[in-house]
Amino acid sequence: MKQMGIGQAFRANFLGHAPDWYKRTILAFLVLNPILMVTAGMYVTGWVLIVEFIFTLAMALKCYPLPAGGLLAIEAVVLGLTNPHMVYHEVEMNLPVILLLMFMVAGIYFMKEGLVYLFSKLLTKVHSKVALSFLFAVLGAVLSAFLDALTVTAVIIAVAYGFYCIFHKFASSEKVYETYDINHDHSVDEKHHEDLNEFRGFLRNLLMHGAVGTALGGAITLVGEPQNLLIGSIMQWDFVDFFIQCAPVSIPVLIVGLLTTIILEVTKFWGYGYQLPESVRKVMEDDVKVKDTARNMRGRVRLIVMALCGVVLIFSLALHLAEVGIIGLMIIILLTAFNGVTEEKRIGHAFEEALPFTALLVVFFAVVAVIHDQHLFTPIIQWVLNIEGQNQLAAFFTANGVLSAISDNVFVATVYMTETQQAFKAGGIALEQYNKLAVAINMGTNIPSVATPNGQAAFLFILTSALAPLIRLSYLEMVKLALPYAIVMTLTGLLATMYLL
Repeated sequence: MKQMGIGQAFRANFLGHAPDWYKRTILAFLVLNPILMVTAGMYVTGWVLIVEFIFTLAMALKCYPLPAGGLLAIEAVVLGLTNPHMVYHEVEMNLPVILLLMFMVAGIYFMKEGLVYLFSKLLTKVHSKVALSFLFAVLGAVLSAFLDALTVTAVIIAVAYGFYCIFHKFASSEKVYETYDINHDHSVDEKHHEDLNEFRGFLRNLLMHGAVGTALGGAITLVGEPQNLLIGSIMQWDFVDFFIQCAPVSIPVLIVGLLTTIILEVTKFWGYGYQLPESVRKVMEDDVKVKDTARNMRGRVRLIVMALCGVVLIFSLALHLAEVGIIGLMIIILLTAFNGVTEEKRIGHAFEEALPFTALLVVFFAVVAVIHDQHLFTPIIQWVLNIEGQNQLAAFFTANGVLSAISDNVFVATVYMTETQQAFKAGGIALEQYNKLAVAINMGTNIPSVATPNGQAAFLFILTSALAPLIRLSYLEMVKLALPYAIVMTLTGLLATMYLL
């Protein structure tokens, strides 16, 4: 066999198993950006960089976005579109989110056995897909109103992954087990292929209903999303004030969003309506029975400890006894200590799911730093500030929605609230209008952003999880499934902002 040359080896190593066209595209981006800097200037290059980064997210199933997106972020710093200090500042501002991902997601990992047990009972008892979908959306909304959306999403991912593993192993049981790989279907028996594909669609539907639920619930309360807390602190609203001020918009959107869940499942429209195959239900029921029978006293005590830690988690988060990430670390300590997980290797597994996404989020903050330094959103902000009355509210809602769909919600809310606060202090905005604009900013950053994974961290977390490729959930598939929700919820939010606020 002919020895590979250094050039061939470099090409083979660059972005590994990603398709050649993808590798060439990333290289083209890296070559194009410096040329644009010289010919078109920093502002245009900044917008092109955003589009390029979104491309790496869209192709997440071809190549995890961290290497390619990271190269673009490094180049942005080298070209002077931003600087390391600004990147660090963005990371510092979002440290609570990073701590959440590092520790809370790992904490949920140690509760996985209990969560799979709980949801297995739920899935095997509730036979109606419509009722189950509605239940997922409602649970996502209620939990996200008091907990963090990423925490709730981590639970949903953990449960769905557990279900998928159970059936995929069963479907492969008649083949040689040495060749078993959960990432491939080569060991799956032919007779189970159709059911497996139906099950994938079923899980995609439930994940999207749950994720949209987190967006609906997250918009309602002061603690639902990080930007809510930011807006509430600037406006000096407490928990009740925030709820009352936002209710004219948030409640209609919540009601319409939940109704959309029911309509999509009843009509089986736009990629929804997949059912849980009876073969899968039977496997899950058998699995529950086997595990119930085999569970000894230590296993039952483990479940009790998980349930108690779940109660501690909910109360700690609802009462905000500490930052979410710190509470997550507490849950890790409690669960490992009382459930006998003392080996470093076993503890290390808990961090495998979240840390790649944490690194990707830091790269995302580097792109946000470019947006900040190059004032990419300034023209849009100035435009909406010059509009008056109810039209200004509609413009604020729309502009925040569009920008949040491609950028970080917290950053967009920060920029808009800062500019609006300055205009209010300068006497350019009346107090009543100022209050309404704060609500428009809150709902604008929370609701239309469900249109893309960029706009919702919970969506991006699902997309880049180990589960997404297993159930064939690509960026475009997620955008497609989110579209009915995005249209209906955005229109409802816009009309409520214009006529009910």
